[in-house]
Amino acid sequence: MDYITPAQGRILFALWQEDDVSIYELAKRTSLGKSTLTAMLDRLEQSGHIIRVPSGEDRRKIMIRLTETDRELEDAYIGVSNEMVALTYKGLNKQEIDTFGNVLKRIFQNLKAAEINMGKESGI
Repeated sequence: MDYITPAQGRILFALWQEDDVSIYELAKRTSLGKSTLTAMLDRLEQSGHIIRVPSGEDRRKIMIRLTETDRELEDAYIGVSNEMVALTYKGLNKQEIDTFGNVLKRIFQNLKAAEINMGKESGI
């Protein structure tokens, strides 16, 4: 039985929000690099979670779509996610949770800025 990694879960969660999106749009929504995303999409496609479909508007563009099997997993995934959130924040008050979330956002922004700067320096 295949399991879903946290990064794959991030992809699936983005698709549950809006299905049938381009790889470029999915990369933006998940903050994953295109090569990393492509490798994960390969695994998700092999395990029957997604399919790649040519765009009706632009034949060069590939759209990512959930399979019916995966749509049925959404409720289970959200349930597990809610359990993890409850476990993670157990015993913390709202102010502590908000502070922690704000610190994580700042760390993420720092890392994204560094990634962008590294890409500019290397010409990517």
